Amino acid sequence: MPGQGSQAPRGKHGGGSRAERNVSAAQPRGSPSGGRVRAASRPERGSAAGASGQEPPLPFRRRPTMAPAETLGAEGKKAAAGPGSGSSGALPLAPAARNGSRPGHYSDRHAERRRHSPPSRGGALRRYGRSVAPASPGAAEVGPPRPFAPAVASAGPRNRSRSFAARPGACSETVNAGIKSLYLTPSIKPKPNLCIESLPSEMLIKIFSYLDAVSLLSVGCVNKHFYHLANDNGIWLKIYSICFQPKRTIWKMKSEQTETVSLGCAALHDRKPGYWKKEYIFKQIAAVKTRVMRLVKPVDPYTGLPCKNKEAMKASGLSWMIVLKDKNGKEHITEKAKLSFKDTSVTILWYSTNWPCLDSLSTLKLFGVIPLLPDQSQAPSKNGPRRRSLIAEYHLANLTESSVALGADKLVQLFSLNPGLLVGLWKEKNEIAFVMASLHYHQLLERSTLGSATVQYALPPNKPVLDDVDPEYGLHDYSLHLDMHGGSCTYLCGTFKSLFCRKGDIANGYLRLTVISLKDNKKHLPLAGTLGLSWETDVFKGNVKDCFVMDVTLLDETGKPFWCFSAPVYIELSSEASGLYDYLGRTYTTYYADSEGKVRVELVWLEETKEYFIVSLVLYISTKKVNNWYGTNY
Repeated sequence: MPGQGSQAPRGKHGGGSRAERNVSAAQPRGSPSGGRVRAASRPERGSAAGASGQEPPLPFRRRPTMAPAETLGAEGKKAAAGPGSGSSGALPLAPAARNGSRPGHYSDRHAERRRHSPPSRGGALRRYGRSVAPASPGAAEVGPPRPFAPAVASAGPRNRSRSFAARPGACSETVNAGIKSLYLTPSIKPKPNLCIESLPSEMLIKIFSYLDAVSLLSVGCVNKHFYHLANDNGIWLKIYSICFQPKRTIWKMKSEQTETVSLGCAALHDRKPGYWKKEYIFKQIAAVKTRVMRLVKPVDPYTGLPCKNKEAMKASGLSWMIVLKDKNGKEHITEKAKLSFKDTSVTILWYSTNWPCLDSLSTLKLFGVIPLLPDQSQAPSKNGPRRRSLIAEYHLANLTESSVALGADKLVQLFSLNPGLLVGLWKEKNEIAFVMASLHYHQLLERSTLGSATVQYALPPNKPVLDDVDPEYGLHDYSLHLDMHGGSCTYLCGTFKSLFCRKGDIANGYLRLTVISLKDNKKHLPLAGTLGLSWETDVFKGNVKDCFVMDVTLLDETGKPFWCFSAPVYIELSSEASGLYDYLGRTYTTYYADSEGKVRVELVWLEETKEYFIVSLVLYISTKKVNNWYGTNY
């Protein structure tokens, strides 16, 4: 019945009517009215409701209020002070009970339900009183985490459901720190790495437009994105127009005047990307080739070689380098070189202090290097785009056994590799001291520029001119230019003409051309100075005696170079008995041979004048080469 207390209706949150619950929540704990309402809503243990087995009405749980500032920790005081106190923002304080009051508790059924259900985030903070991990990787924790410690229960049964949030002095500081780390601390994002590649393409193209052609080609080698941007037609058309100033001529019907129209306004979208880049490169190469051909066109009548080889090499920006390759495939590049130009050859000396170990080397490659875009006003840049042309390749395995030992001094020992390579080794360590190469001028520009990095330039075959009238065609009217030097010193430089060979002198597959006869004393020639080959490194210098470089240029009857070489040679004491009666001295010989011919020189040392005399000089030319050159059948 409604009049009986045992049958009072229950709401969602406890027993009694809504008005009674509101009155109970509004009255303070110490007031008589509040106590009377709470007592009225709480049935006695022996009432009819308890006796009938029904659950008693749940008490209304008072909403906790904010704890006073005296009971808060340091973080709570800062948060309570608000944003004006210098903190990062207003921090919500932990809920706490009023002074002298305590929160209510649920019935056993609701406590069981709450015990088995997962706690919420705020409930976990109130229950365990510890800070949780930051919400993001960049968020910073506020305050050290506190280990869990259960509350000390009092003697009364009503203190069992008391939470940590009801005791602000114990855990409010940790709870506030956790809330701040969860909601109020902004995440600290790492700063992005700023680089030029992250710029927009329009800005990069604008930057690239201030570069020259060589720098633009180098930038295009950085990555694929830069390569496509560096191919912009607008940039290359500007470079092309400045360098070549292209103009188009329009002829009028009835006038001899011409009108020039600049190509600066040409449509860029009609061309593929990189079109003007290719046009600029091809035209630059053509311009350099034209300038070089103009220099090499005049020919020296004595040597049959271009008169201005040195100027032509400088105009093309030509240089030489060697690449040492070890047995593991690693390459060691050496470019620092000293050049010595002679009438018919150039001697290149490479020296360094960081040579690789000789025992680990397998091959040595000699390259001619030219810049892709040579600039006449500046020295060739090593960082710009360049082209390699393979000139010769040598095998360095077992160098001391497979090569020819030319001579030695106190510091180094010289070994020769055909064609024209000289390797100097330190005597004590048996390591490389320097490398020297002698290159003949004959088609040196073509060999140094027209080959590739892996294939040598192949000389064009000579087209023979048949002659049915001369029965000894191809056996006479040869000319020889001979140059003997030792680096900085020149010992002999001379020209010998009207050389010939009779059919009866052809033996063992060679034509014999006698340049200086042993019996003709008038043609015997002295050598100026003491024979020796000069060398140097970063620290030491020296001269190996009885060694020199011999340059041979043999011309045919039309004045074209027929057989040319430049190679280091040495002289040795002759073991044959000398038939000379006009000279009192020891006889020495010098010998050179390759696939096309041989050279034999005899010298006599005069002790009185301290000099050598050439008493015999004979060339042996392969009949195979003669037949291929003239179309004969000797």
